[in-house]
Amino acid sequence: MTTLSADTITDIAHLEAIYGTPGKASLIKVAKRLTPAYRKWIMASRLCVLTTVGPDGTDGSPRGDDGPVVTELDPQTLLMPDWRGNNRMDSLRNIVTDGRLSLMFVVPGSNNVVRVNGRGTVSVAPDLIDRFSDRGRAPRSVIVIQIDEIYSQCARALMRAGTWSAGNESEGLPSVGDMLAEMEAGFDGEAYDAAWAPRAAKTMW
Repeated sequence: MTTLSADTITDIAHLEAIYGTPGKASLIKVAKRLTPAYRKWIMASRLCVLTTVGPDGTDGSPRGDDGPVVTELDPQTLLMPDWRGNNRMDSLRNIVTDGRLSLMFVVPGSNNVVRVNGRGTVSVAPDLIDRFSDRGRAPRSVIVIQIDEIYSQCARALMRAGTWSAGNESEGLPSVGDMLAEMEAGFDGEAYDAAWAPRAAKTMW
């Protein structure tokens, strides 16, 4: 159990005293549904992070597609197909038990981010599944997202990180096989890594 020190902030008044009040732009940016500008931005995004909350805590999951990562059902509702993954279903389990979720959309080259907070359900309705059925592929379910708020995030975080200008910094990092071998004695991480690319190509959707 973590013990709180005297320097730990434990109430909102203390927090606000340190940070002050937000600027006008950060207050007026919030929309309750898709607007033309927010719609254009979100539909340009092929990658987002889906954050959910459940009985075992929170989960953040990257979601990507070869087109828009979500589609619009109506100005208050987004649809996200659940494409192939590892079948842990962490996000889906959370949504089934607690619908609260958040989305963070990024677009390569832009240091801005657009965020959505709302509630989700998991649907296997044929008409929703069929919206994403093409080229012989179909999701097993669709996450239906009711929008509570949409807003832009300032560019400072991505600018500080040099997200789109840093180049490839992955050389020398542990592979997934390395991580799995670390978790279980005797696991053949090299064989896992060697088999991953052809397996992914066959099971992408």
